[in-house]
Amino acid sequence: MKNNKIKMLGLISLMSVTMFGCGNNNNSSSINNSSLDEASNPVYKKFYGELEKNVTIKVLENDTAIKMGYFDELLEAFNEEYKEYGITAVDANQGEFSDLANSGPYGYGPDVIYQANDIIMKYVDQKHVTPLPTSKIEAYSVIPNEAWKAYEANVSNNKYTFGIPINIQSGLLYYRKDLLPNNWENEWDDNKNNVPDMTENLVDLYIFSKQRNAQNNDQYGFEYSINDFYFSSGFLFSYGGYVFGDNNTNDEDVGLGAGNAKLGGQLIRQLASIMSVSCQDDSAKLAISGNMASGKYFASITTPDVRSVIVDALTKEYQSSEGLSSDAAKTKAEENIIGVTFPKIPANGDLENPSEEMIDCTQMGGINGYAISSYTKSPVASLAFINFATSYEMVKLRQEILGIAPCRSDVSNESDTLSQQLFEKVVNGNISLMPSISSVSAIWTPAGSFLEDLAADPRRSNPKYDTLDKIQAGLDKTSQEIYDAIHKIGN
Repeated sequence: MKNNKIKMLGLISLMSVTMFGCGNNNNSSSINNSSLDEASNPVYKKFYGELEKNVTIKVLENDTAIKMGYFDELLEAFNEEYKEYGITAVDANQGEFSDLANSGPYGYGPDVIYQANDIIMKYVDQKHVTPLPTSKIEAYSVIPNEAWKAYEANVSNNKYTFGIPINIQSGLLYYRKDLLPNNWENEWDDNKNNVPDMTENLVDLYIFSKQRNAQNNDQYGFEYSINDFYFSSGFLFSYGGYVFGDNNTNDEDVGLGAGNAKLGGQLIRQLASIMSVSCQDDSAKLAISGNMASGKYFASITTPDVRSVIVDALTKEYQSSEGLSSDAAKTKAEENIIGVTFPKIPANGDLENPSEEMIDCTQMGGINGYAISSYTKSPVASLAFINFATSYEMVKLRQEILGIAPCRSDVSNESDTLSQQLFEKVVNGNISLMPSISSVSAIWTPAGSFLEDLAADPRRSNPKYDTLDKIQAGLDKTSQEIYDAIHKIGN
């Protein structure tokens, strides 16, 4: 990226509060601590000092952003802009899931963190991340309230914001267009809308997967890591299940088995029957790019930022198997990795005997963004970095390189249809955002263990979950385990 493209972005964090003040945005219902003037609030005092000079800012970034080169471009552009102040941003080199609670208090943690809202917000209770002054955030007016809410928390009866949203994360179906049957327009497009049926509804994807595996027992239609609650939870949510009550704020109420969530459990079990054993653990997730590139998987579910990794793997496959140049292979890979919002599912939760009525599949989602460590010694410089990284130009570049679904409405409006659809799903509440309370850390292990057990069930000689009542009992037991982990163990 040419640095002169982003010269205008330079000293955003040093501009006057009134330029980016609350009066200029239409998100007033979401303004944190709105009853207090931020400039006079002692909570924000450290952000109103002079810009620190000759300092190094350690930034913890997403692994995919690092692998695909975006992070290097961001660092290069920021460091060029701030070199006259001696400010340098560097990779924290701690791994994207580094625990700030363990590193921060001892002085070797990052200054700035990029993570999902549930990870960042779990640090709020112990004050590992600091409230941020939204009046100093240039992007504030172009990010929807729904995204800001993921980073809001009440502390001492005041509302504060602890993260700056960058992009929407949620499960999307990605498939290989060039692996569609030659006759799909005649046999797999019943409504004649020029969209393959197996990418529009899960019943057809289930049938197609069975057929593909029958033709070659080392090839699968749809495969993903069922034990990953992030991707599997949507099947439970679609039929009435939820994580915590009161819109994921009340951890006294754990409801994985609420409503008819057992129908989602039945659907998950049926899906496992047409997948390999890799679906039971992280194997399928870790192998997604290689297995989609080799043609072992026709389709899988993952987040938008992983598409670039799949495209990269398929590019190398085309170069190797077809002798294409890197540019030609990249163009072909881009054309053949197609992402769509997740297919509709049967209202009765039965892929073997589906109802005619199909419903939208709710997906768990998250809002990834930047936060600042409470332990940083350079808060003004750290905020300057975040303002730079959340600017129009840098979010646009992130979208171009990684294929993210941006939270900035100005970038989203210029993005592809899929990004806009995800943006709209968040605004309309059709994506269930991960809880932004510290208790969320207790859900992953019990839920993942149950899902792994459920995925293994179709191969058992003595099934554990072959009736809806048994699935319901499994969901209720898991909910109780999560409750106990939060409220009983160690207390």
